[in-house]
Amino acid sequence: MTTAAPATGSRDLPHPERGEIRLEAVLHALSDPMRLQVVRELAADGDELSCSDIVLPVTKSTTTHHFRVLRESGVIRQVYRGTAKMNGLRRDDLGDLFPGLLDSVLAAAAGQARRLGSG
Repeated sequence: MTTAAPATGSRDLPHPERGEIRLEAVLHALSDPMRLQVVRELAADGDELSCSDIVLPVTKSTTTHHFRVLRESGVIRQVYRGTAKMNGLRRDDLGDLFPGLLDSVLAAAAGQARRLGSG
């Protein structure tokens, strides 16, 4: 991936450009239950959520890792708004590159959660 590192003192986070997003990276990001939970919560909200709005049953450093994997794969976009790091799904980018993928994964995850009684 050829993403630029943030400028010194900058709070911009590196993201892949639309054309750099790779299917295998997206599938890898979505394969982890914690990251899939993040994506499901962002999809349910339909807008942006701060990292603190999404509570995962893991340590803060592990949560940070999961958000980074999602961002670097192109699944989410993270931006700072004041002191909050806001997260939003890159629905348009993913939909254009991989039509139906995100909706299929979200539907499958919802069905699994119902089947397993976990959501």
